[in-house]
Amino acid sequence: MARAFGGAFLIYVGEVPMTTRSASARYEGLGKDGKGHVSTQSGVLSDNPYGFNTRFENEPGTNPEELVAAAHASCFTMALSFALAKEGYTAGTLETDAAVTLDKDGDGFKVTKSALKLKGKVEGIDPEEFKRIAEEAKKSCPISKLLNAEITLEHVG
Repeated sequence: MARAFGGAFLIYVGEVPMTTRSASARYEGLGKDGKGHVSTQSGVLSDNPYGFNTRFENEPGTNPEELVAAAHASCFTMALSFALAKEGYTAGTLETDAAVTLDKDGDGFKVTKSALKLKGKVEGIDPEEFKRIAEEAKKSCPISKLLNAEITLEHVG
């Protein structure tokens, strides 16, 4: 069963709605002289600037790697939260940083790594159990599955 809802297209599989989200990008000018703007369906990003300078020279604005890092950190953290809840844990705090690496690849570039750094406090969990569940969440996170890159996970407390 499929249904439009709030601008998103939902496909129902059993009780869980599956969704498609969208974003758009516009680039005016070409190469280093071009300037881009990116927007998301939710409106969280609305004509946010991006381009060569925001990507390689730390000018104000965003860049694709930063957006992938945000997506990976948030997706992994949510996947871990749900995995912990499924194991019966009910209280805790999770914080994840993601660092996405862009390397030269022939004449172009390639995302080669997404390094996740996890800090978590979950009541009543053994550290080894926490690590095991976190590793499973890293593998099952939809953004982890999307990336064709090395994905590491460091536990920092």
